[in-house]
Amino acid sequence: MNADENRGDISTFIQNYRCYPVSFIEKSHLEKGDKIIMPPSALDRLAYLQIDYPMLFELSNPSAGRVSHCGVLEFVADEGLIYLPYWMMENMLLQEGDIVHVKNASLSKGTYVKLQPHTTDFLDVSNPKAILETTLRNYSCLTTGDTIMVAYNNKKFYIDIVETKPSAAISIIETDCEVDFAPPLDYKEPEKPVKPALSNKAPPEVDEEPAKKMPKFSPFSGSSRRLDGKPATQLLPSTSSPVLKQHQQEDTGGTNGSASSNSSSRKHAGKLVFGSNREHDSNGKQKAASKESSEDSPQKAEVKFQAFTGKKYSLKD
Repeated sequence: MNADENRGDISTFIQNYRCYPVSFIEKSHLEKGDKIIMPPSALDRLAYLQIDYPMLFELSNPSAGRVSHCGVLEFVADEGLIYLPYWMMENMLLQEGDIVHVKNASLSKGTYVKLQPHTTDFLDVSNPKAILETTLRNYSCLTTGDTIMVAYNNKKFYIDIVETKPSAAISIIETDCEVDFAPPLDYKEPEKPVKPALSNKAPPEVDEEPAKKMPKFSPFSGSSRRLDGKPATQLLPSTSSPVLKQHQQEDTGGTNGSASSNSSSRKHAGKLVFGSNREHDSNGKQKAASKESSEDSPQKAEVKFQAFTGKKYSLKD
């Protein structure tokens, strides 16, 4: 049924057709583009309406609320039927034999399109940009929300149309269009290395076995010696030594000596006496010797020569 008569608009082509995939007529190469096959009657009506070339169409599935756009390649289909690439039927949720609404459309030339591959395998292709340019030559238009198929090296890559400018549906025939890529759907960002948290724990103990093998330096650790070769610990006699006991008895006034001998022993014990004390002792010894000699001999004894005594001697004596 021709719907343009019902609307009273003779410049618009609107028709309902049953759809089937292009593989039914052995035209599987059309899977690489967005061209459809229409019946000859559609060509007659389009020529009558003077629709400008290239002819573009809007396809819609009212039951699913899906809309897409396409071009036409040939008018050789059976009456009442059209043949679509299978990927277009999948986008519009159409099954074989379903009714699809076809309407002629006028689309503005595209200036920008953003694409998103389904898998990262498409980015591993040697030159994905060149492959995409070659594939899009088989397309007449692009619609936001569609998923197109790119065949390369016996493998099919599916790509989502994320965004188009200046409108939701654009024509890409003879136009300069900027292409941008979004990260693939299965792309995962590499995990960032986790930095170790700072803790107040003490550092691990270091094996001290090597340190035990080498002695540590300890200053002032040597032992002292006396000039006579004895250890320095014997500088002071112990309290149990007989010498100390003897001195203690002398200090307390023991019966074995007089007070003068005690004071003399205390004075000279462990000390070196210089100066007047030595002179006093030598004078005392000289006086005692002269006294003894005067008592033993009443006569004057012969004076002997003594060197370095500080006295003068004469040969007459």
